[in-house]
Amino acid sequence: MHRPEPDLPAAPSRRPADHPAVATGRVGVLLVNLGTPDATDYWSMRRYLKEFLSDRRVIEVPRLIWWPILNGVILTTRPGRKGRDYASIWNRERDEGPLKTITRSQAERLAERMGEVGDRLVVDWAMRYGNPSVAARLGALQAQGCERILVVPLYPQYAAATTATVADVAFDALKAMRWQPALRIAPPWHDDETYISAIAASLAGDLAGLDFEPEAIVASFHGVPKSYFDKGDPYYCHCAKTMRLLREATGLGEDRLLMTFQSRFGKAEWLKPYTDETIAGLARSGVKRLVVITPGFAADCLETIEEIGVENADIFRTNGGEKFHRVACLNDGPLGLDVIEAVVRRELGGWV
Repeated sequence: MHRPEPDLPAAPSRRPADHPAVATGRVGVLLVNLGTPDATDYWSMRRYLKEFLSDRRVIEVPRLIWWPILNGVILTTRPGRKGRDYASIWNRERDEGPLKTITRSQAERLAERMGEVGDRLVVDWAMRYGNPSVAARLGALQAQGCERILVVPLYPQYAAATTATVADVAFDALKAMRWQPALRIAPPWHDDETYISAIAASLAGDLAGLDFEPEAIVASFHGVPKSYFDKGDPYYCHCAKTMRLLREATGLGEDRLLMTFQSRFGKAEWLKPYTDETIAGLARSGVKRLVVITPGFAADCLETIEEIGVENADIFRTNGGEKFHRVACLNDGPLGLDVIEAVVRRELGGWV
């Protein structure tokens, strides 16, 4: 969580009496999620979308082709539409997107759970796109005396467009530092036992509270263009392994627990099967009761709350479905914190 940065006591040392005051000896943990706009108005959305869609990891189309499309079409038409979508899920009490609210809470609760380490451990959080930025929070951790920092991209499955771009911006930040902290990037946890158990328990808990039994359960992951998979991105394989382990943990076969991919963008082929088409097809085939989980998201956001909980629920009902339920992400609840804590404690090995 964010803590006051100046005037923190330095770790004990044998420095000369006239040595300048400097904070050292601490270890930092930085939780990083995708990002959220600062507000829902046109210009806030435009700034956020421009930063996101200008990332070469996210959009691999050559600049000469992509730049006119981005600046001439997308950034003219998309901010208004996406702003309305964000406004429908906005945390008005804090005036921020839910992803920011949840990620902050994850950091605060993780710090509480790891309190036995004491002041030597500092937990913070950042957004890859938007605010607070990764560079700003790495600088803040360094100013608090963190000589070693664990960066945790909050993506269970690795993709170049998610995990790798967090590493890119983190190491870019180090380029501007004279005194660089040692940096670790936490690996993905798509097959971690704590994670699989938490997803299975979350699903079971929601199913027990429903007034219906679903005929099918869809596990929807964020999609990426198929060309990224063809170039060697392991994302699809990580999602597939998560699904295999989740089916083993729940006892559900491939006919009851389906893997799909959502949020495709543009005309290129993305990873299949597509979530919206699968849900429509299930409804047209006679499925009346459906549950959707989103195990690739560590926190609820526009893609889970609005895209799944509203858009795809409408698709299901429009095509003949009747009862639809979205299982919330693990978020900052006990199961979600169990997963993040397990990853952090493992990856801090030898540091604390």
